Amino acid sequence: MSRPRFFVVAILSSTLVAALLSSRAHAQATDSTPPAQAANASVPPDWVNPFPPHRVMGNLYYVGSEGLASYLITTPQGNILVNSSLEQSVPLIQASIENLGFKFSDTKILLISHAHWDHCAGSAKIKAMTHAKYMVLDADVPVIESGGKKDFRYGNDPSTSYPPAKVDRVLHDGDEVKLGNVVLIAHKTAGHTKGCTTWTMKVTDDKSGKTYDVVIVGSPNVNPGYKLVNNAEYPQIAQDYEHAFAVWKTLPCDLFLGAHGAYYDMAAKYPKLNNGGENPFLDPAGYKAYIADRESAFQEELKKQQPPTGK
Repeated sequence: MSRPRFFVVAILSSTLVAALLSSRAHAQATDSTPPAQAANASVPPDWVNPFPPHRVMGNLYYVGSEGLASYLITTPQGNILVNSSLEQSVPLIQASIENLGFKFSDTKILLISHAHWDHCAGSAKIKAMTHAKYMVLDADVPVIESGGKKDFRYGNDPSTSYPPAKVDRVLHDGDEVKLGNVVLIAHKTAGHTKGCTTWTMKVTDDKSGKTYDVVIVGSPNVNPGYKLVNNAEYPQIAQDYEHAFAVWKTLPCDLFLGAHGAYYDMAAKYPKLNNGGENPFLDPAGYKAYIADRESAFQEELKKQQPPTGK
């Protein structure tokens, strides 16, 4: 099932323009890294365009831009922020949190989906401003603390680097992050990065009193230039993707979210949020369809990269 609207957030460097000639290549490029962070000339407009901050459900809020997702989870003991986005995103995230009636300074824990600069470049600034504890899955820690220089794909490209940030707690697959009455579970869904993390938690709907399973997908996408076969920098990349898809297919999901709003059709769902009907972010079928589509794209790319079999 093709769901192209998930993938409108992609942008590629000029050397990858050819990849845009096919819609499937475009779909796989959802998380592609633009070529020049320093000048900000290539940052997609939707990555920095404001989007109305809103309550997704219960104590879970969206505080990101139109294209880059950040989530605030509130508790009586302080708040958790998932994804710091770009360096220039920090004022937008702060304003979104404060517009919702919360204090940016109450951010006690900072998490990320994965160690690409569009999701973590603002972390050093947020740590300095809030003194939040930064918690990152083990395999992404060297990348974060090197400012992106140890990334298996983009490490030699200075345009994708970002301010290094000290990780306060190294997480492992299945670890729990607890604050107040909230528990988030870190699921290693590697491939996109070596420590790509999908977060799960439970949230209670104020209206119905029901409790739902939340999944915040890290990234299932294969970026242009990713070597899935004979990758000296990341030998087990294909196996990690396969493991990640196996994990995603087992996670119970009622409320489908992701590292980019486009993963779960945020822009289309948001206007329906307060129309009196069911919460539009409750979309288990959309979650299953998205994961199935991305797995199909991965398998197709893997097949393309495998050497032809002899007779």
